[in-house]
Amino acid sequence: MMVGRKGKAWIKRYDVIANCSSENSRFTQTVVTDLDGSLMRGRSSFPYFMLLAFEGGGIIRATLLLLLAPCCWFLYHCVSEEAGIRLLIFVSCVGLREKEIQSVARAVLPKFYSEDVHSETWRVVSSFGKRYLLTATPRIMVEPFAVTYLGFDKVLGTELHVTKSGIATGLLMSPGVLIGKKKAAALRCEFGDTTMPDVGIGDRLSDHPFLSLCLEGYIVPPDKHAKAASKNKLLKPVIFHDGRLVQRPTPLVALFTLLWLPIGFVLSFVRMIVGVLAPTKTLRPIFRVLGVSVIVKGTPPAAVKEDGKGILFVCTHRTVLDPLFLAIALNRVVPAATYSISRLAEILSPIVTVRLTRNRQRDAAKMKSLLEEGELVVCPEGTTCREPFLLRFSALFAELSEHIVPVAITTRMDMFYANSARGLKWVDPLFFFMNSKPVYEITFLDVLPKEMTCAGGMDPINVANNVQKLLAGSLGFECTHLTRKEKYMDLCGSDGSVSMSSSSSSHRI
Repeated sequence: MMVGRKGKAWIKRYDVIANCSSENSRFTQTVVTDLDGSLMRGRSSFPYFMLLAFEGGGIIRATLLLLLAPCCWFLYHCVSEEAGIRLLIFVSCVGLREKEIQSVARAVLPKFYSEDVHSETWRVVSSFGKRYLLTATPRIMVEPFAVTYLGFDKVLGTELHVTKSGIATGLLMSPGVLIGKKKAAALRCEFGDTTMPDVGIGDRLSDHPFLSLCLEGYIVPPDKHAKAASKNKLLKPVIFHDGRLVQRPTPLVALFTLLWLPIGFVLSFVRMIVGVLAPTKTLRPIFRVLGVSVIVKGTPPAAVKEDGKGILFVCTHRTVLDPLFLAIALNRVVPAATYSISRLAEILSPIVTVRLTRNRQRDAAKMKSLLEEGELVVCPEGTTCREPFLLRFSALFAELSEHIVPVAITTRMDMFYANSARGLKWVDPLFFFMNSKPVYEITFLDVLPKEMTCAGGMDPINVANNVQKLLAGSLGFECTHLTRKEKYMDLCGSDGSVSMSSSSSSHRI
């Protein structure tokens, strides 16, 4: 082995990951891989600690972590890798409840991890029957993603110290940060001294000790242009995710985001006041001046009652503001049937909002009554979805009217998401308008032919499925059979039930 500058000799010792075979025979073998820089394209774990700090601890903790980022960098590169990682873990985790860390790891981090999986490493790892992840990142942070979405059998990671009351102290359990020789020790502890993994994958000098234990060792060389693995090649796609941040919070992105917050808050307040006070017909040009784009495609139908019943607009559901922007696109106010929007959103809404109960008979009677008076907006998915998927459509709307207009709604946000399963729903509109250039795109499809409605003899479930397919085709989305219940079970560990104590009321400003 040649001796040269630090790390150069080691690089000559192991082959690069591109030369590792991924033949069918690998299915009976075991692979162990490092995380940052190996399984992930990014070599820094800072963005994931920033996500934990922001989503789990709030703005103050995120600001503190950003201020200490140079210190973490100095410790990592000039003192020891362990010292830098220890400081990241301490600032991000100290004082947080273990359940909150688990919640962020389950609901927020998988989306960002899935976008950064190294294509070459995943080509190799996915061909193995047994997969182990060996990482300096706290196990609690990466385990939900690695096991659920990549099919890893076990994650060997740094263990956080948690009090009996479930509070993270920011300290670590023995042996501390899994790095260097500690990774090798963890591997020996897991596999014993006789049977070691067939293939080990790392990306830096500190991975040398555990790579030397594997039958084959490969490195992932630094490559800023490395491609991410296609999401459809992962074990399962990330359909549901939570958290407010749209972009991966690298130090530069995190700095810009935190500096934008006060500006964005003022801008959002102005936009919301305008949305509440200005006439609906004037909102589109005013919003354009304020940086909010409303793109309308197709032909908005006229407000015509046929057979004594109004038009039923069946929409995809992206945010709580869907009915408002539909009204802007129509240039008239249309009542909206809703389930669990916040009381504040109802009070501030410039349109009529009718709260439903999830009692099929009561809801059907209420919506039929509204259709006899005029038009109505419904979102049959029952909850929002951020990714290009449509959830299962409730068939209730199909029984209400034969005058159905499918409306494909999609949004683009550059900084903050405007929906949340774990967070406070009353601030959803605030976060939407805090984006620098939010976009609402509304596409009106043709009125359903009578033969495609219940009035034409079609089953309500088939009507709902057909409308779902029409809207998915218009948006380029994928249909699923998932429901609100699956979403909240994935993100919150509950079925998403809400109190309906005041569900029988309707509100109008």
